[in-house]
Amino acid sequence: MRLGTSSPLSHGSVSEWAEKQAALGCRALVFPLSADSPEDKIKEYEEAAKSNDLLIAEVGIWRNAMSADPEDRKVQRDYCVRQLQLADRLGARCAVNVAGAFGERWDGHYKENFSDEARKQIVEMVREIIDRAEISNTYFTLEPMPWMVPTGPEDYARLIEEVGRERFAVHMDIINMTNSLERYYGAEKFIDRCVELLGSKIRSCHIKDVHLKEEYTFQLEETAPGKGEYPLRYYVEKMHALDPDMPVILEHLTTDEEYIHYMNYLKEVLNGIQ
Repeated sequence: MRLGTSSPLSHGSVSEWAEKQAALGCRALVFPLSADSPEDKIKEYEEAAKSNDLLIAEVGIWRNAMSADPEDRKVQRDYCVRQLQLADRLGARCAVNVAGAFGERWDGHYKENFSDEARKQIVEMVREIIDRAEISNTYFTLEPMPWMVPTGPEDYARLIEEVGRERFAVHMDIINMTNSLERYYGAEKFIDRCVELLGSKIRSCHIKDVHLKEEYTFQLEETAPGKGEYPLRYYVEKMHALDPDMPVILEHLTTDEEYIHYMNYLKEVLNGIQ
């Protein structure tokens, strides 16, 4: 596996960016620019990543392609297409978004997210973006969410079949899918099920941790690695077995100091896998 972070870390030049990532022990990363960035700058970051053996794991999208407003929906889908095309030019493992929300918050939880009509529209959205982008070197993926399609491996496998596009694949966020007592306490069994159903389609992974709070009712809290109870080494071993170059990306921290601290923690916990 190739460990990395979602943070560009503070840097004053492109060369410093790549050197700091490599010095931290990163072998994969999230591309720090968008398709709307200057072309020469995109090329500079791409070349710096290659020269430092930094695999471009993901090009992020993070827009609501299911916006209720038709004009905004068009803007967001156009951006999705451009980001997917950028990922294709870079040879990134994937471009990643969430399915989208049927409410005011772009990644929010709404009952409407799970209607039959919502699912139909999500399938059509994924097809549209892939077809318009005309990619051959990357994949479009959706990050699973606790309150948005897809919520688990069965749901994701079904969605792949419904979309029916070769360039639609899987982004693995095992913590986002840990949304029940069974998945929390049966983590290893759940990881095995994800591998069984989705293994050949997984392009990139996120890593963090989860903690069950001792409060009513059932409450799970996302945490930094080591602050929860998830079997992170078991998870990464299974991802590594699928692909020795599988990106495993640390995310959702705030400061450079936090990223450095928890990357060093992960290197200790995962020692010997890569």
